[in-house]
Amino acid sequence: MVNGWENDKCWADGYLDTVKCLLGRHLIGSATKDDDQLRNTDLIVLKLEVIRVAVRIRKPQYFTPQFAPEFTIRASRPGGTETELNKIIAGWGDYFFYGFAEEQPGRLLGWTLGDLKIFRAWFSCALTANGQPPGRAYSNTDRSSTFRVFRWADLPADFIIAQRLKIAEPAIPF
Repeated sequence: MVNGWENDKCWADGYLDTVKCLLGRHLIGSATKDDDQLRNTDLIVLKLEVIRVAVRIRKPQYFTPQFAPEFTIRASRPGGTETELNKIIAGWGDYFFYGFAEEQPGRLLGWTLGDLKIFRAWFSCALTANGQPPGRAYSNTDRSSTFRVFRWADLPADFIIAQRLKIAEPAIPF
């Protein structure tokens, strides 16, 4: 029997090829002229060690003017299972890819690539300054977990490495 997590994981994994293409555009750079001419190098991968990328894909109905300017990270589960936020704060993950699915499988309506090192520093400073975690708490209606909701605009500008979040305005009826 397949559980809810396995269903969600299977659905989200259908977008990984698209995510990998986008990550390649932003985590692989062109070599300099000297590297090309002297070192047999055309492309530069930004790091040689393991790079960990957390990927979250939301359903298409959330790509709206209300929800696109923000992102969610799971903060707790009733059984105490370690969540994405716990893992991020503990130092896991280098980058965060947050996308909005299109109805057509494998395609994205919008997305953001963020630097988790910047997120961790920002989160820690906000927690220290206020005594409360930043963002707002949100509970799933089925009570399966809680999330923290963050606005892209509230984070330092260098958190966002790349982003495409243009939302078409609805047509105005005549």
